[in-house]
Amino acid sequence: MNLLFSLHFYVNNCLSNYFHYSYNMQTRDIISEDLKRSVIAVPPLARNPDRKLSREENRKIIRHIEAGGIRTLLYGGNANFYHISLSDYVETLAIISHESGQDTWVIPSVGPAYGTMMDQLAVLKNFTFPTAMVLPMQGVTTDEGVATGFRKFVEAYEKPAVLYIKFEGFIEPETVRKLVQDDLVSWIKYAIVREDPAHDPYLEKLVNLVDPNLIVSGIGEQPAIPHLEKFKLAGFTTGCGCLDPAQSMAMLKALQSGDSKKALQLRKHFQPLEDLRNAIHPIRVLHDAFTAAGIANTGPALPLLSNLNEVDFERVRLAVEELLN
Repeated sequence: MNLLFSLHFYVNNCLSNYFHYSYNMQTRDIISEDLKRSVIAVPPLARNPDRKLSREENRKIIRHIEAGGIRTLLYGGNANFYHISLSDYVETLAIISHESGQDTWVIPSVGPAYGTMMDQLAVLKNFTFPTAMVLPMQGVTTDEGVATGFRKFVEAYEKPAVLYIKFEGFIEPETVRKLVQDDLVSWIKYAIVREDPAHDPYLEKLVNLVDPNLIVSGIGEQPAIPHLEKFKLAGFTTGCGCLDPAQSMAMLKALQSGDSKKALQLRKHFQPLEDLRNAIHPIRVLHDAFTAAGIANTGPALPLLSNLNEVDFERVRLAVEELLN
C-alpha cells in the first residue's frame, strides 16, 4: 500500500510540472472510417544531447507529418517506448498531446511488460488520448496470458486499446475474436513479417474471424498493397512515410481508388530507405533519418538502442536525399 501511494504521489508531482500544457489533439473514439481516412504515422521521438525529450524537435516532426496530410500519430516501437522510464513517460505524453493539431489523433503505447503497462496507467489516465496501444512482448508469453493481460489493462483503463500482433504464436486468431467480441479492442495493428505478404495463413484466418475494417497493416508501405487489396485491411502504418507523408497519403488514396499501378510506383519511392531499415535496424534508421534529412534533430538514441555508425548514417543520408528529391 505504501508503494502504491508513493507511485501515485510521484506521478501527480510529475504531472504538476506540466500543468501549463494544453491538449490540442483529437480525443473522440476512433472508428473504422478514421483508420481509412489517414495513413497512421509511427514517428521517432527526438531527444536533446542529455537524452531528455526535446519539445521543439518533436514539434518539428509532428508539424512535418501533419503538413503532408497525415492525421494519426502512433507512438510505439519507432519512438522506443519499449525502454521509456515512468518519469520520461509523463513528459512524453505531455509533449505529444500538446504539439499535435486539433484534428490529429495521437496514440501512445504502454508495456511491453505487464507490470510496466499497469504502472503507466497512473499517468495515462490523466490524459484524454482516444486509446493506447499495448506493445507486444516476445518469448515470455502465452496466448492465454496475453489475452488476460490485455483484458486487465483495458478494464483498468476503461477504454478499448490497440492490439499489436507482431509475432507468430503471440496470440491466436480465435483469442483475438473473443477480445473483439467483448469490446476490448479499439483496432488491431498487424505486423507479422512474411516473405510473401500475400501468402499469410494467420492473416487469412484472422480476417475471417474479425472484421478487417478493424485491422491495419502495420509494416509500412511494402506489404500494404496485398494487405489492403487481398485481405481488405482498413489502412496501413508508415515509418518512412513520416519523412514524406504526402506520398504515403497518395499511396493510400491510390489503393482506395483501385489504382494498383500508381500504388506500386509510390511503393518503389519508399523502397531504398525501407531496404536499409530492414538491413540495419528499422528503429535506428528512422531515428537518424530525420536528422539526415534536416527535418528535426532527433539526437541520441535511448538505450538499450544506439545511433548509426558513420558509414550507415551516410547510406541513410543518401537514401533520404533520394526519397525527398
